[in-house]
Amino acid sequence: MATVTDKENLNQQEESRDFFCVVSDAFRIFARRSSVVLGSAWAFATAILIIVIWGLTGPMFHYSDTWQLIINTGTTIVTFLMVFLIQNTQNRDAKAVHLKLDEVIRALKGARNHFIDLEKLSDEDLASLEKQFALLRKKAEGNGNNPGDIRRANRADRASRGKGN
Repeated sequence: MATVTDKENLNQQEESRDFFCVVSDAFRIFARRSSVVLGSAWAFATAILIIVIWGLTGPMFHYSDTWQLIINTGTTIVTFLMVFLIQNTQNRDAKAVHLKLDEVIRALKGARNHFIDLEKLSDEDLASLEKQFALLRKKAEGNGNNPGDIRRANRADRASRGKGN
């Protein structure tokens, strides 16, 4: 009986979703699938083939304005649409990375939890935080915690292990 009620609630929620949510979900699915297809080697090869065919037809059309307009219009439309697809994909990826990092920060003992949601800070706040970290880095370097020294020590360690083999 409880599962029937849950199913009915889900159906009601699905029916009550507004048009914007439906369009947003449809675009998200379309953008994800398009990025997989259009980011493939086959899509690149197809684009190259279209350009080669267009170039080879130039003499047939006497390199006319219409011949040039075809490729210009096509590439403009594709570029315009791809901007939205790429931006949507990057926004989703960035959001997922931020959520994962937020979870890592939250889970680590001793981590500063106020770093969660840094992406929501203003540019001025981020610049101030960046300056704080630059000062911390300089202070750490002054105390002998120089990342360059660590890299040199690692190279020396690898070299000594290589000689011993």
